[in-house]
Formats: sequence, structure tokens, C-alpha cells
Amino acid sequence: MVKDPPLFADLIARPEAWALFLDIDGTLLDLAETPEAIVVPPDLPDLLAKASRRLGGALALVTGRSLDFASALFPGLTLPIAGLHGAELRLADGRLQRAETTPALEALKGRLKTEASGLRGVLIEDKGAAVAAHYRQAPEHHQAVERLMDEAARTIGGDWTLQRGKMVVELRPASASKGHAVSTFLKTPPFSGRKPLAIGDDITDEAMFRVAKSLGGRAIRVGQPVADTTADSCIASVTLLRNALRTLADA
Repeated sequence: MVKDPPLFADLIARPEAWALFLDIDGTLLDLAETPEAIVVPPDLPDLLAKASRRLGGALALVTGRSLDFASALFPGLTLPIAGLHGAELRLADGRLQRAETTPALEALKGRLKTEASGLRGVLIEDKGAAVAAHYRQAPEHHQAVERLMDEAARTIGGDWTLQRGKMVVELRPASASKGHAVSTFLKTPPFSGRKPLAIGDDITDEAMFRVAKSLGGRAIRVGQPVADTTADSCIASVTLLRNALRTLADA
């Protein structure tokens, strides 16, 4: 019986030719009810470090979480990271680009927390220069959360935009996207001159899928196949992806 090639066969064969971009929630880590409930497997930081070395450092995390939150998930690991959908960046040379909040956004966060207090199970997450309303614990409040965040977007104006994901609606800087983050990384060492492989699980990752494919790379979606994805292929679970990363790291 002929076995299928490993997920990262191209990267294993030519690690100097590829750059790897990984979402965190639902991709590297299982989704959790709240941000505080996220569980990082003990071996994952070392696994990411080994995979990064295998690729000559051309591995970056691209997440909707803030840069500080993502860094705290993997203490001691100094991978390049795009946070807040690319509004914040830590480049491979350690340079930081941070998004700034405003008094208007801070006031809006307070109003959102007050207005959401009557929606049992809805969580308002302060992400610095962004704010998110999670309804994973209260899917019955989906429409109420949509109305709440639509009004927030109208109130704050054009510098911010709504980003929808799995059981979450987020108000983020309008100038940012995961696709823009991937493009930015690819203009800097050690990513420059490489083909991008982008992996994510949600609609928020479609922007980096499109950029990766437009530059001759590939895109993989974690989870069950969906009709409206631009990804080339799917992998069924977070566990299978981590196993594939282990194969890459140990190649």
C-alpha cells in the first residue's frame, strides 16, 4: 500500500525554498471557551522552534490575538509574530510595530462591556488596539452581538473595521489584515525570496490564503472542508497538523 506523502513534503524536500505562516487558535491550538482557557501542549514551543530552525527561521505566527498575548502563550520563543490580524508585528530581527489605541476606542470598550453585561455568556475581550465580542458560550445571542458590534463600528468610524470569525465579532484597525502581514514578512529576511505556505482555520485566515496563492505558494485550512474557502486543501484537525509539524521538525 502506497502511503500519502507527508503534509509538508515540499518543505521537507526544500526547506530553503519555503516560508511557513501559522494561525494559532483552531490551527496550532484547540479552540477554547474563553481566551484564558487556552491550553498550550508542553512540547509545542520546542516543536515550533525546531520547525523554525529547519526552515532557516522562515516561520511566523499570524493571529488575531494581540502580540503580547501570543508571546505569552509561548514564553521563551521569539518567533516572528503578526498580532491583531497584522496590526502588530514582531519581525525576525526583533523590530516591533505596534498599533495604537485611542481615547475614543477606550471609551467604546467601556460601553461595549456595559451593554454586553445583559447578554449572559457574551465576553468582551480588550485586545489593546482592537476589541472582540465572543459568543461561543451563548450562541443564542449571535444576532444581538452582531447588532452591538455593527453599532460600535458606526460609532468609531473608518479607522476600524469589523472582522467576523468563529463565534466572534471583532473591531480591528482597518489598515490591517493577515494577508498584509504575510506580504510584509515576505519582504524581509529570512522570508524574502521564498514561497509562502499559509495555514489557518477560519474566515479571518482567507486573506493570507489569497496572498500565499497569488505569490505562487499554497494554503491549507484546518477542519472540515467548506465550499467558500480559497485554500488548496484541508487537514482534519489541530492534532494532525501538530503531528505534521513534528515530521517537519524531525526531518
